[in-house]
Amino acid sequence: MNPESRLADFRTSFAALIDEVGRVIVGQTESVEAILTCLLADGHVLIEGVPGLGKSQLAHTLSEVLDIGFSRVQFTPDLMPGDIIGTQILQEDAHGGRALRFRPGPVFTNLLLADEINRATPKTQSALLEAMQERTVSVGRTSHKLDEPFFVLATQNPIEMEGTYPLPEAQLDRFFMKLEMQYPSAEELREILNRTTGTQTPEVKTVLDAESIIELRRVVRSVPIADDVLDVAIRATLLTHPQESDAPEAIKRFVSVGASPRGTQSIVLAAKVRALQNDRPYVSVEDLHAVALPTLRHRILLNFEGQAEGISTNKLITDILDQVT
Repeated sequence: MNPESRLADFRTSFAALIDEVGRVIVGQTESVEAILTCLLADGHVLIEGVPGLGKSQLAHTLSEVLDIGFSRVQFTPDLMPGDIIGTQILQEDAHGGRALRFRPGPVFTNLLLADEINRATPKTQSALLEAMQERTVSVGRTSHKLDEPFFVLATQNPIEMEGTYPLPEAQLDRFFMKLEMQYPSAEELREILNRTTGTQTPEVKTVLDAESIIELRRVVRSVPIADDVLDVAIRATLLTHPQESDAPEAIKRFVSVGASPRGTQSIVLAAKVRALQNDRPYVSVEDLHAVALPTLRHRILLNFEGQAEGISTNKLITDILDQVT
């Protein structure tokens, strides 16, 4: 298939996904586009928002639009690692012998909804680390490979902190993006009521299967990026580090640790998806700026003073973007 056809197929598929999800999910266009960007860039997404905004419904709708496996795990304080990745059980065979057999957990799927992920203990949260990064699960001395594609969509509530465990920095860094879902407008709320309090139930059709998703991921990787544009992504990431001599004063004062190389990778891959979405076979600086907030906001760790002052990492990133061109 020639490059023009691959570009057209990507744009058509992306638009079809948005249209089908939009049959159920009202508004939240930016969040839907960002989630699809994570999916097609081979990354995971963390969605933060108050209860009732449709985070879980969005995941369920996505599972219906995609012809892939789907599992949902409700994270609670008593959830154990084995409840996610699976466990070994002692099984008796037909001849009376006994042997250990691995029983896979819900992580062995294509789309995993980790609902309210910050309600589980750090030990259980960390059970996802290997799966998210290496696409494998180790139980005992054996590693089990996950099927592709593997996509984690995690949700958390930002306002109810009692009984929650903040995600460790290592796990936060494994999320391609962190999204902040907003409350719907009056018109969007009216449409939500029309769709959910009547007799008609919106229906969606399948758009992509597993092989199609993998192929679109290859298309994303093939998008070129010029050295001067790549330099902007590198510079934006480095300026999140307080030890950089020309970092903004707010970064030096309020930040303890800046974004990791995964942050730079996420910016570049997300920018490639955005370029394809906008019918361009190359990445622009505008693409980098458009995806910087969701790819970097969770990778900047505030120091004690920054937390006490209530400093917004979004504002820090905006200041950096004003400094790089």
